[in-house]
Amino acid sequence: MNNRRLWVCVFLFALTTINYTDRVALSVAAKPVSVEFGLTPIEMGYLLSSFLWMYILCLIPVGLLVDRFGGKAVNAAGIAVWSAATVATGLSGGFAGMAATRMVMGAGEATSWPASNRIIREWFPASERAFANAVFGAGSAAGPALGAMAVTTVVGFFNWRMGFYAAGAVGFLWLILWLALFNRPERVAWLSETERTKILAERDGKVAPTQRAPTPLSRLLTMRSVWGLFFTQGCMVYGGYMLLTWLPSYMQQARGLSLMNAGFVSAIPFGAAAVMSIVLGRIGDLWLSHEDVHAGRRRSMIALMLMGPALMLLIPYVSALWEIVVVLSVAASMGWTASALNFALVTDLVRNPVDIGKVTSITVLGGNIFGLMGPIVTGYVVQITGGYSATFVVAGVLAVLGAVCTLSLTRRPIEVSDADALPRVQTA
Repeated sequence: MNNRRLWVCVFLFALTTINYTDRVALSVAAKPVSVEFGLTPIEMGYLLSSFLWMYILCLIPVGLLVDRFGGKAVNAAGIAVWSAATVATGLSGGFAGMAATRMVMGAGEATSWPASNRIIREWFPASERAFANAVFGAGSAAGPALGAMAVTTVVGFFNWRMGFYAAGAVGFLWLILWLALFNRPERVAWLSETERTKILAERDGKVAPTQRAPTPLSRLLTMRSVWGLFFTQGCMVYGGYMLLTWLPSYMQQARGLSLMNAGFVSAIPFGAAAVMSIVLGRIGDLWLSHEDVHAGRRRSMIALMLMGPALMLLIPYVSALWEIVVVLSVAASMGWTASALNFALVTDLVRNPVDIGKVTSITVLGGNIFGLMGPIVTGYVVQITGGYSATFVVAGVLAVLGAVCTLSLTRRPIEVSDADALPRVQTA
Protein backbone atom coordinates (compact mmCIF):
# COMPACT_ATOMS: atom_id res chain seq x y z
CA MET A 1 0.00 0.00 0.00
CA ASN A 2 1.34 3.45 -0.92
CA ASN A 3 2.30 5.61 2.06
CA ARG A 4 -0.09 8.38 1.01
CA ARG A 5 -3.09 6.08 1.32
CA LEU A 6 -1.75 4.92 4.64
CA TRP A 7 -2.10 8.46 5.98
CA VAL A 8 -5.87 8.16 5.54
CA CYS A 9 -5.71 5.02 7.69
CA VAL A 10 -3.78 6.98 10.32
CA PHE A 11 -6.43 9.72 10.34
CA LEU A 12 -9.25 7.21 10.75
CA PHE A 13 -7.36 5.19 13.37
CA ALA A 14 -6.83 8.38 15.39
CA LEU A 15 -10.51 9.27 15.02
CA THR A 16 -11.75 6.00 16.51
CA THR A 17 -9.03 6.04 19.17
CA ILE A 18 -10.28 9.44 20.35
CA ASN A 19 -13.90 8.28 20.01
CA TYR A 20 -13.38 5.29 22.27
CA THR A 21 -11.07 7.09 24.69
CA ASP A 22 -13.94 9.49 25.36
CA ARG A 23 -16.32 6.56 25.83
CA VAL A 24 -14.05 4.71 28.24
CA ALA A 25 -13.32 7.78 30.35
CA LEU A 26 -16.43 7.17 32.44
CA SER A 27 -15.65 3.47 32.78
CA VAL A 28 -12.25 4.30 34.27
CA ALA A 29 -13.74 6.96 36.53
CA ALA A 30 -16.78 4.84 37.46
CA LYS A 31 -15.73 4.15 41.04
CA PRO A 32 -14.99 7.75 42.12
CA VAL A 33 -18.04 9.00 40.20
CA SER A 34 -20.34 6.43 41.85
CA VAL A 35 -18.94 7.29 45.28
CA GLU A 36 -19.31 11.05 44.78
CA PHE A 37 -22.83 10.81 43.39
CA GLY A 38 -23.96 7.83 45.54
CA LEU A 39 -24.90 5.57 42.59
CA THR A 40 -25.89 1.88 42.76
CA PRO A 41 -24.57 -0.67 40.20
CA ILE A 42 -27.89 -0.48 38.32
CA GLU A 43 -27.74 3.33 38.18
CA MET A 44 -24.12 3.12 37.06
CA GLY A 45 -25.14 0.67 34.33
CA TYR A 46 -27.66 3.15 32.96
CA LEU A 47 -25.14 5.98 33.15
CA LEU A 48 -22.47 3.95 31.37
CA SER A 49 -24.90 3.20 28.54
CA SER A 50 -26.48 6.66 28.36
CA PHE A 51 -24.34 7.87 25.44
CA LEU A 52 -25.78 5.05 23.34
CA TRP A 53 -29.35 6.31 23.67
CA MET A 54 -28.82 9.29 21.35
CA TYR A 55 -26.16 7.42 19.40
CA ILE A 56 -28.76 4.89 18.29
CA LEU A 57 -31.39 7.51 17.46
CA CYS A 58 -28.94 9.51 15.34
CA LEU A 59 -27.44 6.68 13.28
CA ILE A 60 -29.98 6.54 10.44
CA PRO A 61 -30.20 10.35 10.06
CA VAL A 62 -26.39 10.46 10.05
CA GLY A 63 -26.29 7.82 7.31
CA LEU A 64 -28.56 10.00 5.18
CA LEU A 65 -26.30 13.01 5.85
CA VAL A 66 -23.20 11.03 4.86
CA ASP A 67 -24.76 9.96 1.57
CA ARG A 68 -25.66 13.60 0.88
CA PHE A 69 -22.70 15.63 2.22
CA GLY A 70 -19.84 13.12 2.29
CA GLY A 71 -17.47 11.87 4.98
CA LYS A 72 -15.26 14.90 5.56
CA ALA A 73 -17.97 17.34 6.66
CA VAL A 74 -19.90 14.81 8.75
CA ASN A 75 -16.80 13.58 10.59
CA ALA A 76 -15.76 17.17 11.33
CA ALA A 77 -19.16 18.11 12.74
CA GLY A 78 -19.34 14.92 14.78
CA ILE A 79 -16.00 15.20 16.57
CA ALA A 80 -16.64 18.88 17.36
CA VAL A 81 -19.92 17.99 19.07
CA TRP A 82 -18.68 14.99 21.03
CA SER A 83 -15.42 16.62 22.16
CA ALA A 84 -17.33 19.59 23.55
CA ALA A 85 -19.72 17.20 25.32
CA THR A 86 -16.81 15.24 26.80
CA VAL A 87 -15.37 18.41 28.31
CA ALA A 88 -18.84 19.30 29.63
CA THR A 89 -19.10 15.89 31.32
CA GLY A 90 -16.31 16.97 33.64
CA LEU A 91 -18.52 19.83 34.80
CA SER A 92 -21.45 17.57 35.75
CA GLY A 93 -22.97 17.86 39.21
CA GLY A 94 -24.95 14.63 39.36
CA PHE A 95 -26.55 11.73 37.52
CA ALA A 96 -28.92 13.82 35.38
CA GLY A 97 -26.31 16.30 34.21
CA MET A 98 -23.79 13.60 33.38
CA ALA A 99 -26.39 11.55 31.51
CA ALA A 100 -27.31 14.63 29.46
CA THR A 101 -23.73 15.39 28.40
CA ARG A 102 -23.12 11.72 27.62
CA MET A 103 -26.18 11.66 25.37
CA VAL A 104 -24.90 14.69 23.44
CA MET A 105 -21.56 12.90 23.14
CA GLY A 106 -23.38 9.88 21.70
CA ALA A 107 -25.11 12.03 19.09
CA GLY A 108 -21.74 13.33 17.93
CA GLU A 109 -20.07 9.92 17.93
CA ALA A 110 -22.82 8.48 15.72
CA THR A 111 -21.06 10.08 12.76
CA SER A 112 -17.79 8.13 12.89
CA TRP A 113 -18.62 4.72 11.42
CA PRO A 114 -20.99 5.76 8.59
CA ALA A 115 -18.75 8.65 7.50
CA SER A 116 -15.51 6.69 7.77
CA ASN A 117 -16.86 3.65 5.93
CA ARG A 118 -17.83 6.00 3.09
CA ILE A 119 -14.28 7.40 3.14
CA ILE A 120 -12.80 3.89 3.01
CA ARG A 121 -15.06 3.09 0.04
CA GLU A 122 -13.79 6.21 -1.76
CA TRP A 123 -10.09 5.90 -0.91
CA PHE A 124 -9.17 2.21 -1.01
CA PRO A 125 -9.13 -0.43 -3.74
CA ALA A 126 -11.47 -3.33 -3.03
CA SER A 127 -8.49 -5.59 -2.28
CA GLU A 128 -7.42 -3.32 0.62
CA ARG A 129 -10.75 -2.66 2.32
CA ALA A 130 -10.45 -5.27 5.08
CA PHE A 131 -7.05 -3.85 6.05
CA ALA A 132 -8.36 -0.26 6.00
CA ASN A 133 -11.41 -1.22 8.05
CA ALA A 134 -9.19 -3.17 10.45
CA VAL A 135 -6.93 -0.15 11.00
CA PHE A 136 -9.96 2.09 11.48
CA GLY A 137 -11.60 -0.45 13.79
CA ALA A 138 -8.36 -0.98 15.71
CA GLY A 139 -8.84 2.50 17.09
CA SER A 140 -11.89 1.23 18.95
CA ALA A 141 -9.52 -1.12 20.80
CA ALA A 142 -6.61 1.32 21.06
CA GLY A 143 -8.96 3.93 22.54
CA PRO A 144 -9.88 1.79 25.54
CA ALA A 145 -6.26 0.62 25.88
CA LEU A 146 -4.59 4.03 25.64
CA GLY A 147 -7.56 5.77 27.18
CA ALA A 148 -7.64 3.43 30.16
CA MET A 149 -3.98 4.15 30.87
CA ALA A 150 -4.03 7.88 30.08
CA VAL A 151 -7.31 8.70 31.82
CA THR A 152 -6.40 6.48 34.78
CA THR A 153 -3.13 8.40 35.15
CA VAL A 154 -4.88 11.78 34.97
CA VAL A 155 -7.61 10.69 37.40
CA GLY A 156 -5.01 9.18 39.75
CA PHE A 157 -2.86 12.31 39.87
CA PHE A 158 -5.65 14.89 39.71
CA ASN A 159 -9.34 13.92 39.81
CA TRP A 160 -12.00 12.32 37.61
CA ARG A 161 -13.17 15.65 36.19
CA MET A 162 -9.71 16.43 34.82
CA GLY A 163 -9.80 13.12 32.93
CA PHE A 164 -12.76 14.34 30.86
CA TYR A 165 -11.17 17.73 30.18
CA ALA A 166 -8.02 16.09 28.82
CA ALA A 167 -9.91 13.54 26.71
CA GLY A 168 -12.11 16.19 25.11
CA ALA A 169 -9.20 18.51 24.25
CA VAL A 170 -7.51 15.89 22.07
CA GLY A 171 -10.53 15.76 19.77
CA PHE A 172 -10.23 19.43 18.87
CA LEU A 173 -6.60 18.95 17.84
CA TRP A 174 -7.66 16.15 15.45
CA LEU A 175 -10.39 18.40 14.03
CA ILE A 176 -7.91 21.14 13.11
CA LEU A 177 -5.67 18.70 11.23
CA TRP A 178 -8.64 17.04 9.50
CA LEU A 179 -10.01 20.31 8.14
CA ALA A 180 -6.57 21.43 6.99
CA LEU A 181 -5.36 18.25 5.30
CA PHE A 182 -8.15 15.88 4.26
CA ASN A 183 -10.37 15.68 1.20
CA ARG A 184 -11.61 13.14 -1.36
CA PRO A 185 -8.94 11.49 -3.55
CA GLU A 186 -10.29 13.37 -6.57
CA ARG A 187 -9.54 16.69 -4.85
CA VAL A 188 -6.74 16.34 -2.34
CA ALA A 189 -3.54 18.14 -3.33
CA TRP A 190 -0.95 15.88 -1.66
CA LEU A 191 -1.82 12.76 -3.69
CA SER A 192 0.28 11.84 -6.74
CA GLU A 193 -1.52 11.43 -10.06
CA THR A 194 -0.34 7.83 -10.30
CA GLU A 195 -1.88 6.90 -6.97
CA ARG A 196 -5.01 8.94 -7.65
CA THR A 197 -5.53 7.01 -10.89
CA LYS A 198 -5.02 3.69 -9.11
CA ILE A 199 -7.58 4.54 -6.41
CA LEU A 200 -10.23 5.69 -8.88
CA ALA A 201 -9.67 2.67 -11.14
CA GLU A 202 -9.60 -0.03 -8.45
CA ARG A 203 -11.87 1.09 -5.60
CA ASP A 204 -14.84 -0.69 -7.18
CA GLY A 205 -12.92 -3.94 -7.80
CA LYS A 206 -13.31 -5.59 -11.19
CA VAL A 207 -17.05 -4.95 -11.32
CA ALA A 208 -18.29 -1.46 -12.08
CA PRO A 209 -20.62 -0.01 -9.44
CA THR A 210 -24.30 0.35 -10.14
CA GLN A 211 -24.82 4.02 -11.06
CA ARG A 212 -28.30 4.67 -9.73
CA ALA A 213 -30.06 7.12 -7.49
CA PRO A 214 -29.88 6.28 -3.76
CA THR A 215 -31.99 3.27 -2.79
CA PRO A 216 -34.82 4.30 -0.42
CA LEU A 217 -34.23 3.32 3.20
CA SER A 218 -37.54 1.46 3.23
CA ARG A 219 -36.32 -0.74 0.35
CA LEU A 220 -33.01 -1.49 2.05
CA LEU A 221 -34.87 -2.62 5.16
CA THR A 222 -36.59 -5.37 3.16
CA MET A 223 -33.27 -7.00 2.19
CA ARG A 224 -32.14 -10.11 4.04
CA SER A 225 -28.43 -9.29 3.82
CA VAL A 226 -28.99 -5.90 5.47
CA TRP A 227 -30.59 -7.64 8.44
CA GLY A 228 -27.78 -10.19 8.45
CA LEU A 229 -25.23 -7.38 8.84
CA PHE A 230 -27.44 -5.82 11.55
CA PHE A 231 -27.73 -8.95 13.70
CA THR A 232 -24.14 -10.09 13.19
CA GLN A 233 -22.86 -6.74 14.36
CA GLY A 234 -25.20 -6.78 17.34
CA CYS A 235 -24.12 -10.21 18.52
CA MET A 236 -20.43 -9.31 18.38
CA VAL A 237 -20.71 -5.80 19.84
CA TYR A 238 -22.63 -6.82 22.97
CA GLY A 239 -19.54 -8.42 24.50
CA GLY A 240 -17.31 -5.57 23.38
CA TYR A 241 -19.43 -3.00 25.18
CA MET A 242 -19.66 -5.21 28.24
CA LEU A 243 -15.86 -5.20 28.41
CA LEU A 244 -15.60 -1.54 27.47
CA THR A 245 -17.90 -0.34 30.24
CA TRP A 246 -17.46 -2.88 33.06
CA LEU A 247 -13.97 -4.43 32.75
CA PRO A 248 -12.22 -1.88 35.03
CA SER A 249 -14.94 -2.36 37.67
CA TYR A 250 -14.68 -6.14 37.31
CA MET A 251 -10.93 -5.97 37.86
CA GLN A 252 -11.43 -3.84 40.99
CA GLN A 253 -14.41 -5.62 42.53
CA ALA A 254 -13.97 -9.25 41.47
CA ARG A 255 -10.17 -9.39 41.23
CA GLY A 256 -9.32 -6.96 44.05
CA LEU A 257 -7.09 -4.60 42.03
CA SER A 258 -6.58 -0.93 42.83
CA LEU A 259 -7.96 1.74 40.49
CA MET A 260 -4.54 2.29 38.89
CA ASN A 261 -3.77 -1.42 38.50
CA ALA A 262 -7.27 -2.17 37.21
CA GLY A 263 -6.89 0.52 34.55
CA PHE A 264 -3.57 -0.82 33.31
CA VAL A 265 -4.62 -4.50 33.38
CA SER A 266 -7.88 -3.66 31.58
CA ALA A 267 -5.83 -2.02 28.84
CA ILE A 268 -4.06 -5.28 27.93
CA PRO A 269 -6.94 -7.01 26.03
CA PHE A 270 -7.71 -3.81 24.15
CA GLY A 271 -4.05 -3.26 23.29
CA ALA A 272 -3.80 -6.81 21.98
CA ALA A 273 -6.95 -6.25 19.91
CA ALA A 274 -5.57 -3.03 18.40
CA VAL A 275 -2.52 -4.86 17.04
CA MET A 276 -3.95 -8.26 16.15
CA SER A 277 -7.07 -6.95 14.41
CA ILE A 278 -4.85 -5.13 11.88
CA VAL A 279 -2.80 -8.27 11.24
CA LEU A 280 -5.87 -10.48 10.91
CA GLY A 281 -7.61 -7.90 8.72
CA ARG A 282 -4.66 -7.93 6.30
CA ILE A 283 -4.77 -11.72 6.23
CA GLY A 284 -8.46 -11.44 5.35
CA ASP A 285 -7.59 -9.30 2.31
CA LEU A 286 -4.91 -11.72 1.14
CA TRP A 287 -7.17 -14.72 1.66
CA LEU A 288 -9.89 -13.50 -0.71
CA SER A 289 -9.80 -13.08 -4.48
CA HIS A 290 -11.66 -10.27 -6.28
CA GLU A 291 -14.39 -12.77 -7.10
CA ASP A 292 -14.65 -13.83 -3.45
CA VAL A 293 -14.98 -10.22 -2.36
CA HIS A 294 -17.69 -9.50 -4.91
CA ALA A 295 -19.58 -12.64 -3.86
CA GLY A 296 -19.51 -11.65 -0.17
CA ARG A 297 -17.42 -14.62 0.94
CA ARG A 298 -15.77 -12.51 3.62
CA ARG A 299 -18.56 -13.86 5.83
CA SER A 300 -16.62 -17.10 6.38
CA MET A 301 -13.74 -15.32 8.10
CA ILE A 302 -16.20 -13.27 10.14
CA ALA A 303 -17.73 -16.48 11.47
CA LEU A 304 -14.27 -17.85 12.28
CA MET A 305 -13.27 -14.68 14.13
CA LEU A 306 -16.45 -14.80 16.24
CA MET A 307 -15.19 -17.99 17.85
CA GLY A 308 -12.77 -15.72 19.76
CA PRO A 309 -15.44 -13.82 21.72
CA ALA A 310 -17.16 -17.17 22.29
CA LEU A 311 -14.17 -18.04 24.50
CA MET A 312 -15.65 -15.73 27.15
CA LEU A 313 -17.75 -18.76 28.05
CA LEU A 314 -14.57 -20.02 29.76
CA ILE A 315 -14.11 -17.04 32.11
CA PRO A 316 -16.24 -18.50 34.95
CA TYR A 317 -13.97 -21.57 34.94
CA VAL A 318 -10.55 -19.88 35.12
CA SER A 319 -9.21 -18.30 38.28
CA ALA A 320 -5.67 -16.99 37.71
CA LEU A 321 -5.54 -13.35 36.66
CA TRP A 322 -3.09 -14.03 33.83
CA GLU A 323 -5.41 -16.73 32.41
CA ILE A 324 -8.33 -14.31 32.42
CA VAL A 325 -6.23 -11.65 30.68
CA VAL A 326 -5.14 -14.16 27.99
CA VAL A 327 -8.71 -15.31 27.31
CA LEU A 328 -9.99 -11.74 27.15
CA SER A 329 -7.09 -10.71 24.87
CA VAL A 330 -7.90 -13.47 22.38
CA ALA A 331 -11.62 -12.71 22.61
CA ALA A 332 -11.10 -8.98 22.07
CA SER A 333 -8.59 -9.44 19.22
CA MET A 334 -10.82 -11.77 17.22
CA GLY A 335 -13.98 -9.87 18.11
CA TRP A 336 -12.59 -6.53 16.92
CA THR A 337 -11.40 -8.23 13.73
CA ALA A 338 -14.88 -9.65 13.15
CA SER A 339 -16.36 -6.17 13.48
CA ALA A 340 -13.88 -4.69 10.99
CA LEU A 341 -14.56 -7.50 8.53
CA ASN A 342 -18.30 -7.00 8.88
CA PHE A 343 -17.92 -3.37 7.80
CA ALA A 344 -15.74 -4.50 4.91
CA LEU A 345 -18.55 -6.92 4.03
CA VAL A 346 -20.91 -3.93 3.85
CA THR A 347 -18.78 -2.40 1.09
CA ASP A 348 -18.51 -5.81 -0.60
CA LEU A 349 -22.27 -6.38 -0.72
CA VAL A 350 -23.54 -2.87 -1.46
CA ARG A 351 -23.58 -2.44 -5.24
CA ASN A 352 -24.68 1.21 -5.32
CA PRO A 353 -21.89 3.38 -3.75
CA VAL A 354 -24.32 6.08 -2.62
CA ASP A 355 -26.04 3.56 -0.32
CA ILE A 356 -22.91 2.94 1.77
CA GLY A 357 -23.80 5.50 4.45
CA LYS A 358 -27.30 4.13 5.04
CA VAL A 359 -26.29 0.45 5.13
CA THR A 360 -23.35 1.23 7.40
CA SER A 361 -25.69 3.13 9.73
CA ILE A 362 -28.08 0.18 9.85
CA THR A 363 -25.16 -2.13 10.66
CA VAL A 364 -23.88 0.18 13.41
CA LEU A 365 -27.44 0.48 14.71
CA GLY A 366 -27.59 -3.28 15.17
CA GLY A 367 -24.30 -3.25 17.06
CA ASN A 368 -25.33 -0.47 19.35
CA ILE A 369 -28.84 -1.67 20.13
CA PHE A 370 -27.21 -4.81 21.48
CA GLY A 371 -24.35 -2.74 22.90
CA LEU A 372 -26.85 -0.56 24.76
CA MET A 373 -28.11 -3.64 26.56
CA GLY A 374 -24.60 -4.77 27.58
CA PRO A 375 -23.89 -2.25 30.38
CA ILE A 376 -27.48 -2.32 31.65
CA VAL A 377 -27.84 -6.10 31.70
CA THR A 378 -24.43 -6.38 33.36
CA GLY A 379 -25.49 -3.93 36.07
CA TYR A 380 -28.61 -5.98 36.85
CA VAL A 381 -26.70 -9.28 36.79
CA VAL A 382 -24.00 -7.96 39.13
CA GLN A 383 -26.54 -6.60 41.61
CA ILE A 384 -28.78 -9.70 41.51
CA THR A 385 -26.11 -12.41 41.51
CA GLY A 386 -23.33 -10.56 43.30
CA GLY A 387 -20.84 -11.60 40.59
CA TYR A 388 -19.83 -11.31 36.95
CA SER A 389 -19.76 -14.94 35.74
CA ALA A 390 -23.16 -14.90 34.04
CA THR A 391 -22.30 -11.74 32.09
CA PHE A 392 -19.43 -13.52 30.33
CA VAL A 393 -21.69 -16.47 29.49
CA VAL A 394 -24.24 -14.19 27.80
CA ALA A 395 -21.50 -12.52 25.71
CA GLY A 396 -20.07 -15.88 24.62
CA VAL A 397 -23.43 -17.30 23.55
CA LEU A 398 -24.23 -14.18 21.50
CA ALA A 399 -20.90 -14.50 19.66
CA VAL A 400 -21.87 -17.99 18.52
CA LEU A 401 -25.25 -16.70 17.35
CA GLY A 402 -23.46 -13.95 15.40
CA ALA A 403 -21.48 -16.55 13.47
CA VAL A 404 -24.73 -18.29 12.54
CA CYS A 405 -26.24 -14.99 11.38
CA THR A 406 -23.40 -14.04 9.06
CA LEU A 407 -23.21 -17.47 7.44
CA SER A 408 -26.95 -17.78 6.89
CA LEU A 409 -28.21 -14.23 6.22
CA THR A 410 -25.53 -12.33 4.24
CA ARG A 411 -25.46 -14.46 1.11
CA ARG A 412 -26.99 -11.99 -1.39
CA PRO A 413 -25.74 -8.65 -2.76
CA ILE A 414 -27.49 -5.51 -1.58
CA GLU A 415 -28.97 -4.06 -4.76
CA VAL A 416 -32.26 -3.39 -6.48
CA SER A 417 -33.24 -5.21 -9.63
CA ASP A 418 -33.43 -3.39 -12.95
CA ALA A 419 -37.21 -3.49 -12.75
CA ASP A 420 -37.19 -1.80 -9.32
CA ALA A 421 -34.39 0.67 -10.03
CA LEU A 422 -34.89 4.40 -9.83
CA PRO A 423 -33.67 6.53 -12.76
CA ARG A 424 -29.92 6.32 -13.30
CA VAL A 425 -27.76 9.20 -12.16
CA GLN A 426 -24.13 10.13 -12.64
CA THR A 427 -21.80 9.51 -9.74
CA ALA A 428 -19.32 12.11 -8.58
